[in-house]
Amino acid sequence: MHEAQPHRHRRMPRAEYWVYFSLIFAISLPLALAMWLAGLVGPSRRIGERGVIHHAWSQARIITPQIFSA
Repeated sequence: MHEAQPHRHRRMPRAEYWVYFSLIFAISLPLALAMWLAGLVGPSRRIGERGVIHHAWSQARIITPQIFSA
């Protein structure tokens, strides 16, 4: 009889992950900039002190793994 194999987490292909991450970051960057500019004239301070690049990077870190887990 064969022993049951322990369940292994499926690893994301590294190159494919970074391609998707880069595309999502590139799309998120102008959107984050627009939100930041809107925050300068409006009452909303959604991006805060961390800045535009940090916000776009965070969005890419959230969205990219969701694409691979679907």
